[in-house]
Amino acid sequence: MQAPTATQHLSIGAVARRTGLAVSAIRYYEEVGLVPSGSRSEGGHRVYPDAVVSVLSLIRHCRDLGFSIEDTRALLSLADNADGDCQGARDVAATHLTAVRNKMAELRQLERSLARFVRDCDQECLGGPAAQCCIFEDLRKGQSSPKAGCC
Repeated sequence: MQAPTATQHLSIGAVARRTGLAVSAIRYYEEVGLVPSGSRSEGGHRVYPDAVVSVLSLIRHCRDLGFSIEDTRALLSLADNADGDCQGARDVAATHLTAVRNKMAELRQLERSLARFVRDCDQECLGGPAAQCCIFEDLRKGQSSPKAGCC
């Protein structure tokens, strides 16, 4: 099979293989306006210029890092701005980093609460009637931190 030239268009399947994205993801990114709509071949199939591979690779990496569609759109816009500096991209990344750190703190608190649930159950009521388990008692009370001495 011959490699496409810069003037050739790639099928959506070829773009998917090159970028590691599913065909459905490419269609979605086209639908939400992150990539321009592909043109149609004589047979009616979507075809894309070779340059879309670079854009979709950037989108895939943004997705892998957890950037939102809006953040990805902003980063794509900044990437196309030859006159700007990288401050805008840094700001988007810094904001996302703060959100990730906040989420990690929430997850660490959740982990501590769940570990206490398990520990208290192990120490206080394991093997007893399920209906009297301290986990259920604390959940019914809406407590995110279990109380010792249950069951």
